[in-house]
Amino acid sequence: MNEQLLTDGLNQATGWLANNQTLLLEYAVNLVAAVLILIIGLFVAKMAGKAVSRLLAMRGVDTTVSDFLSAIVRYAMIAFTLIAVLGRLGVQTTSVIAVMGAAGLAIGLALQGSLSNLAAGVLLVIFRPIRAGEYVVIGAAEGTVQTVQIFSTTLRSADDKIIVIPNGKVISGDIINVTREPNRRRDIIVGVAYNADIDLVKKILTDIVEADPRVQQDKGIVVRLNEMAPSSLNFIVRYWTVNGDFLSVNWDLLENFKRALDKHNIGIPFPQLDVHMHQKSKQENA
Repeated sequence: MNEQLLTDGLNQATGWLANNQTLLLEYAVNLVAAVLILIIGLFVAKMAGKAVSRLLAMRGVDTTVSDFLSAIVRYAMIAFTLIAVLGRLGVQTTSVIAVMGAAGLAIGLALQGSLSNLAAGVLLVIFRPIRAGEYVVIGAAEGTVQTVQIFSTTLRSADDKIIVIPNGKVISGDIINVTREPNRRRDIIVGVAYNADIDLVKKILTDIVEADPRVQQDKGIVVRLNEMAPSSLNFIVRYWTVNGDFLSVNWDLLENFKRALDKHNIGIPFPQLDVHMHQKSKQENA
């Protein structure tokens, strides 16, 4: 009995295969073609992304922009490849695209914050207010730009901390790009005692600044009395230097100012507090 059932089942399967050879062959061809399309599509997407990155690098485009655009090209080609694979397998791609659109809308509503970061990342890449290698101040964070990715921007601080900022916060706040321009101006306030000779102080400060070869003399040097503060005369020293020498020139000038003022016995005031003690008489205490 069991042998008879097994024989009948085999005969039915053989008959179905014989009657549907064309259909099975078509499905097999479509399946093999879909696999080949997937493999070739992924390979081409990877190579296209690398080609775009190399082409932009040859043209001197910033690495943040080239990485972003190469990623866009790669993911776009992967999406087209998947649609082509589904179409080869007989899936109605029109309905798939419609479903993907509806799903994208639902996901977009659920991920509004992430999409805003994505949009901000696109704006950062297009307008390029910051680039890799530049020193920037973004809100309370500052450091050298490492990467501008799709959703976030990464900075490396001066004390070697990694700071990751969502692109939405980057684009919505103030961005101070410190190193975009080659030159930088510095204003130093120097306070001296009220009994100091104004002309002498100006000459001392001016001579020190003019003697430093790293100061850009052609852009002009300003040394003027800027404020008569409650306990000091505040002079402003304004000069220009290249970005790379900014901090070292600032520190050297401050040290030289202090030595020169001490040499000429010009006092530098510091906060003081006078306390007066009043003693009451015994009669008043009574």
